[in-house]
Amino acid sequence: MEDRALYETILGLTAPWYVSRVEVRPKEEEVWIWVEPSADTEFLCPECGAASTGYDRSEERRWRHLDTCQFQTILVSRVPRVRCETHGVRQVKVPWAEQRGRFTLLFEAWAIRLLEETTVLGTAELLGISWHEASGIFRRAVSRGLLRRKDEPLRVVGIDETSFQKRHDYVTVVADLERDRVLWVGEARRQATLEEYWRSRPESELKELDAIVMDMWDPYIAATRESVPEGMSKIVFDRFHVMQHLNRAVDDVRRAEQRELRKRGEDTRLQRLAGTRYLWLRGAKKRSDSDRELIASMRRAGYKVGRAWGIKEAAAELWTAATKSAALQLFSEWYAWVIRSRLAPMKKAAKTLKYYLAGILAYAEKPYTNAMTEGLNSKIQEIKYRARGYRNRENFRLAILFHCGKLNMSPL
Repeated sequence: MEDRALYETILGLTAPWYVSRVEVRPKEEEVWIWVEPSADTEFLCPECGAASTGYDRSEERRWRHLDTCQFQTILVSRVPRVRCETHGVRQVKVPWAEQRGRFTLLFEAWAIRLLEETTVLGTAELLGISWHEASGIFRRAVSRGLLRRKDEPLRVVGIDETSFQKRHDYVTVVADLERDRVLWVGEARRQATLEEYWRSRPESELKELDAIVMDMWDPYIAATRESVPEGMSKIVFDRFHVMQHLNRAVDDVRRAEQRELRKRGEDTRLQRLAGTRYLWLRGAKKRSDSDRELIASMRRAGYKVGRAWGIKEAAAELWTAATKSAALQLFSEWYAWVIRSRLAPMKKAAKTLKYYLAGILAYAEKPYTNAMTEGLNSKIQEIKYRARGYRNRENFRLAILFHCGKLNMSPL
């Protein structure tokens, strides 16, 4: 097979396009391929598809293609322009690249595969292109994927924040909990941020939502109340976030008890309590037999943190209730116990839970959690670490959608 036919096959060219010339440049380690259309070809307007008369040809354009062995491969063509009765003079579409693209479709598809595995800078270095060129491919991929995303029915969404930079700098992430994908990323975590997302969705879609899982964060609650039909009845507070409140209260009890023992000079009891922070915070699945024995013995010895831990563990029963009324009964009994406990941090946490009780009880009928979004959050932080951070929120937003949006980004 001669070189022109070989490259026509490799490029997948069909009539009217053909390879007119191939030139190997060993010194530059490049292969140049000239592509032309047949002389009698009638082209279509790229805007409306109407058959149009030829006008002229552009200056020579070049596209970077996949390498031929170790040689960079460059496509060259003078692309015809046509005069459309409706749209005027337009350059026709070529089958190997997007309009105004500088790379072939196959090259961009390979670059996207590399971007899925490494950073923009890493991809640029591997392909021998600039950071700005690799970033352009990255941005086009996300735009392409978002345009192709179908409006599928949404039943359950999760709202969460993830850190953008240090010092409480966040972005808001909206996820489809049924399809395990990020839908939208917004700046900051204010009420206006989430309202922007709700306003972008049709009211019919918002009416069909069954559950909106979120943390007990007042700006998100207010945005949902103001923007989603019957929004308050759809809110389910994430159980892991609720238990985090109680874990913090248990830790506050432990620290206060340590200060009290140190002040009273009870060194033996203080020494036993020291270093037990994670003992009280550890989940049941991560608790060893020795952990359970130590917890039991310290509770028998009358440590306040042992009582606080028991209160926290009892609250977990709320998530086992089969109905709202059963959950309400459990909460009422638990709340009365906490208020009598004389443990100020636990009482404060219990009052917080009572204030947000409707969204906590909703779990009994809508047992959804933000566990998936927490998993996405971990992945997002890994992406951020791998890139050594992002200089602006837009790049961070695109990275989240690229890696977590389950988008169809291929140019092919």
